[in-house]
Amino acid sequence: MADLRQLTALDAQFLAIETDRNYGHVGGLAILDPSTAPGGKLTIEDLKQLILDRLHLVDPFTQRLVSVPFSIDWPYWTRDEHFDIGYHCREIALPDPGSKEQLVEQVGRIYSRRLDRSRPLWEIYLIHGLEGGKVALLSKTHHAAIDGMSGSEILSALYDITPEPREVEPSDGEEDHSAPDGRDLLAAWIKGIPRAPLNVFDRVTTVVPHVDMAVAAFGLPGSRQISRVMSRVRIRLGADEDHVIERPPMKAPKGPYGASLSPHRVFGLGSVSLEDVKVVKNTFGVKVNDVVICLVAGAVRQDLIFNRELPDEPLLGMIPVSVRTEEERGTFGNKVSAMIAPLPTHIEDPAERLEYIHSVMRVAKDGHDALPAETLRDLTAFVPPALHARAARVVTQLAGRFTRPPWNVIISNVPGPPIDLYFAGAKLEAMFPLSIISDGIGLNVTIMSYRDSIDIGITADREQTPEVQTLVDGMQSELDLLLAAARTV
Repeated sequence: MADLRQLTALDAQFLAIETDRNYGHVGGLAILDPSTAPGGKLTIEDLKQLILDRLHLVDPFTQRLVSVPFSIDWPYWTRDEHFDIGYHCREIALPDPGSKEQLVEQVGRIYSRRLDRSRPLWEIYLIHGLEGGKVALLSKTHHAAIDGMSGSEILSALYDITPEPREVEPSDGEEDHSAPDGRDLLAAWIKGIPRAPLNVFDRVTTVVPHVDMAVAAFGLPGSRQISRVMSRVRIRLGADEDHVIERPPMKAPKGPYGASLSPHRVFGLGSVSLEDVKVVKNTFGVKVNDVVICLVAGAVRQDLIFNRELPDEPLLGMIPVSVRTEEERGTFGNKVSAMIAPLPTHIEDPAERLEYIHSVMRVAKDGHDALPAETLRDLTAFVPPALHARAARVVTQLAGRFTRPPWNVIISNVPGPPIDLYFAGAKLEAMFPLSIISDGIGLNVTIMSYRDSIDIGITADREQTPEVQTLVDGMQSELDLLLAAARTV
């Protein structure tokens, strides 16, 4: 039987929420200069050959999903015995003049299609015809297979630091490409039954005292009270806690970017100067991430004012945090937690917004650091696999229609390399991240640092936020205001 790797409950969550309107894949849009490549061009054959040479470095590229009969356990990844590189690598061309607007429109069309679950869950498109002789690589990979850090590891596997591709050691040994059948998967489930009570007890004692800080339960009625009671019980029983963490009662305002999604995605793409961000950071004594969040808050505030939707209370932002250890590098899947923090969309002065963010992020980090790293994974594991998909979809739909969302905006900061990268000899000019939104949470801002810039990718619903590019422009405007404020300090 082929090697199997089981999805965690958190991995499966990204499969469970997927519908014809909610997509579970993440991606990136790389802009490349082919003039540095051999012959001054990048072809689909070059793309396929580079990936084939490095397939053994990127397990998700050759693994497909297999389900356990009756959904009594989480699915597995197994080797695709019919892997076809030609299916996953495709090429298209933009019509003249190949403008940024044409590119973004085409990316939106491609991104608004679900991945085929009978195959490995990724696709890469080579897009020709961009202005200035550039080409683009649009990638889509399911979030069930990767998180932000493992996505960066794929970037490292496929890109080089010189135009000349590095030598990559071939895979050692023969891979088993046989597919497991239902009996194999049922046998694996039965084998794990004796350990189940111990696993459940361990997870209950870890999760319940922190249930109100775990993002899957954030905002549910009674979670705060349950957490406080259980924390006190643990202290009385001699647990290693000397105080109860008081969590601030935060609620996301209902409305902004909170409608049910359409099937269509739209993207805002741009870059800001990393050096300018560092000037603001150093002047005000804050962190780079504080400045990035402030840029988002200022842009969102202006957008909501323009659309007459600005609430009196601050919006809530969810900031994913990697909990991947050094030992877990290269394992792929999801090793993430999250911080929840209010965004100062209610504050008019940009310097005051930055000070507010610096303060609340310290509190959020203290709360996050007190939360066991695996709490998010363990909490989602309590829902039986057979009910998981239905429960996840119901909760997602409620957030978009009847209840307050758990948060309004997702803000993700993915560290990137400070040096030039090359793909098959073509120089990487920019890497714009593309991400996930869902019913009730229709705005995602993901940034990646690369060389001396911060590349911004804003994912939104085309029907709710058609002019999403103005949010990118708003982030630059907010940075200009902070630089002006810095000059007066």
